[in-house]
Amino acid sequence: MDYAIQLSAIHLAFRFLAMTSPASPSTRCSDAAADRLALDRQLCFALYSSSLAMTKLYKPLLEPLGLTYPQYLVMLVLWEGDGLAVSALGERLRLDSGTLTPLLKRLEAAGLVRRERDSADERRVRVRLSDAGRALRAEAEKVPEQVVCASACDLAEIAELTQRLAALRERLAGAGGG
Repeated sequence: MDYAIQLSAIHLAFRFLAMTSPASPSTRCSDAAADRLALDRQLCFALYSSSLAMTKLYKPLLEPLGLTYPQYLVMLVLWEGDGLAVSALGERLRLDSGTLTPLLKRLEAAGLVRRERDSADERRVRVRLSDAGRALRAEAEKVPEQVVCASACDLAEIAELTQRLAALRERLAGAGGG
């Protein structure tokens, strides 16, 4: 079991014991209220710190590919379906054009993608993989396996976690959170 999880379980056990031990109701209520603001009990912090850890894990895996983590995400989407409109790419990655455009410019400068005006609608820009971008996929194929190994989770755990996080993301987006 992960050390942080063990510490959290111990912490929760002590909190439970403290809440169920004889004490005045006002003490228990104030403790419970203060505990709600404990950093380690915040979902937002768990997600944020996990995201930082994930990005840190990917950095050395992506360096040989010449990609940053956000660029890798763009390439993943393009390997799923080449020739997407910039707007569709932004929707898929949940990025606005102000964030996406510099990423695409750097990928284009690296020779991995081309940005082209759509022949049917000149207002629309499509992103297409170059030959080098398509070839890079073969090198990137080993990255997910390395992440699985580093996570010390089995594939079923990762699939379940991914599914649960995607469901949470959709609920949060539906609640006005993006």
